Amino acid sequence: MNYLAHLYLAGNDPGLLVGGFIADAVKGRQIEQFSEPVVKGIRLHRQIDMFTDAHPVIERGKEALRPKFRKFSGIVMDVFGDHFLAKNWEQYSGVDLRDFAEQTYSMLHTHKEAFPERSRYTLHYMSMQDWLYNYRHIEGIKRALGGLARRSVFPSGMETAHKELERHYLFYQSIFSEFLPELIVFAGRNGSLSTFGK
Repeated sequence: MNYLAHLYLAGNDPGLLVGGFIADAVKGRQIEQFSEPVVKGIRLHRQIDMFTDAHPVIERGKEALRPKFRKFSGIVMDVFGDHFLAKNWEQYSGVDLRDFAEQTYSMLHTHKEAFPERSRYTLHYMSMQDWLYNYRHIEGIKRALGGLARRSVFPSGMETAHKELERHYLFYQSIFSEFLPELIVFAGRNGSLSTFGK
């Protein structure tokens, strides 16, 4: 899953939130630099990624994407997941998405001095362009995938992946309607808070 899902699954815990946000930028023994609550967030992020990558429901979506996006199909599915979480936010949270996004940006900015440089860079653009809220729109997904494509060392085609979402919207919607409740249960069992604003 992408940024919105990881931040949502942190519940109201600042350590899990920070760890979930910076996890992809923390390599090897760098994890030892962070407090135990943040380390728990990093580890939860990685457990969520492993659960998602191995899940048979998500595999159906990746299979459909592989002919065009090959090894990048999992990344595309992660971004699609954030779209469906944002689009159906009221099913999963009692907190308005706009309020959640603003509170999350504020919390992350409070802790950003301890972030890896890559995470500070990401936070700057995420908050400036309001990624978390705009994932609910196809245009927001197009922008996110385009950014990922530009940062990829290899040609990925991800800049066009939003067209696959538009073309097969109900198919991907059905995948995430099935998967997201299972993911929430998994995260709750593996260290995330059990309440997500509902």
